[in-house]
Amino acid sequence: MMKKYMTRVLIGMLFFMPATLLADTAKGLNVILTAQDAQTQMMAMVLSVKTLKLKKEVRLTLCSSAGDLAVKGMKSPVLKPVNKSPKMLLKAIIKNGGSVQVCPLYLPNASKDKSVLLKGITVANPVEMAKSLLDQNYTTLSY
Repeated sequence: MMKKYMTRVLIGMLFFMPATLLADTAKGLNVILTAQDAQTQMMAMVLSVKTLKLKKEVRLTLCSSAGDLAVKGMKSPVLKPVNKSPKMLLKAIIKNGGSVQVCPLYLPNASKDKSVLLKGITVANPVEMAKSLLDQNYTTLSY
């Protein structure tokens, strides 16, 4: 009975320890956000904020409808249970050192220019973005 229990514990450790070790050695997250849905946007923001609190880097790229979060004056809904909006958390990500960019297609296709972007948000460089996505030291999330 004890031998069976120990075997299960060891098997469990084999599955969960590598993930734990990788989480500790990962440099951070690449987050690609295109979703228009506020709850989906909020989940991307929450995970990004939590990653920064773990002293890891966050590289957030906003594309398509999610690019609207980067625009001055554009509103996003306040969501429960934290009573904050995706845009409020976006500003917190910038304030806490996260890198936030809009994809290069967003501004020209939204008939906007760089002047509409919130302070701290830049336009992504496709070559640098590709390098970032290929960097195995980062986990990539896409919403």
